[in-house]
Amino acid sequence: MSEIITPATDPKKIMGRPKCLNDVTFHFCPGCNHGNVHKMIGEAIDEYGIQDRTIGVAGVGCGVFLYNYVDVDVLEAPHGRACAEATGINRVHPDKIIFTYQGDGDLAAIGLAETVHTANRGENITVIFVNNTVYGMTGGQMAPTTLLGQKSTTSPYGREFMGDGYPIKMCEMLATLEGTAFVARVACDTPKNLMTAKKAIKKAFKMQIDQMGFSFVEILSTCPTNWGMTPQQAYKRVAAEMIPYFPLGIFKERTTADYM
Repeated sequence: MSEIITPATDPKKIMGRPKCLNDVTFHFCPGCNHGNVHKMIGEAIDEYGIQDRTIGVAGVGCGVFLYNYVDVDVLEAPHGRACAEATGINRVHPDKIIFTYQGDGDLAAIGLAETVHTANRGENITVIFVNNTVYGMTGGQMAPTTLLGQKSTTSPYGREFMGDGYPIKMCEMLATLEGTAFVARVACDTPKNLMTAKKAIKKAFKMQIDQMGFSFVEILSTCPTNWGMTPQQAYKRVAAEMIPYFPLGIFKERTTADYM
């Protein structure tokens, strides 16, 4: 008897390229998770059939190359201003699905005010936040999420709380705001965590489709190049150092009853 293939077991569904991803070679460093995140975004867009009405806003950093890979309209935002730009697009085109794609330097440093106020207003957008605890594109400088003791080009002896402060926890902070509808933190270090990340991204888009308000997914990612590690070492660091400080999970999920 031949094996029955279902969407959950079909290799083309699991390993294949989403329809809304362009057929191009990724340029990111070996071990970088941007490719994984792009695929998960593409899968969510395909599943909900929203490709023709989705608009991405790319922040400054490695994530700015979103337009090369995801086959939707993508606008580039000035450094830190992606949430503000997404707000404007959403106000003019409330029927569109708007998402931002940002790194920790862009979102949690120069863009912190825009992020917080956009969330507090409950703008109906989705924010995808890739956190690799370092400025990736510009040379590996210390970011707001850089862990204590972590070395970078601007903290060569390791980050110290005296003077440098503590790594900022975006999910915990945004979950306290009334305007947020969905806040989750996931990781890309294991197959299990990738599956959880995929579900969170899909949920965030669904919340926006249902007009529930501001959705935020933080994704713990690797940066082997700026960490000075091999991809294998970088994945181990996510589990050993990042997840203990940035715990995974859903920090807030608004229900229809809550919203009404």
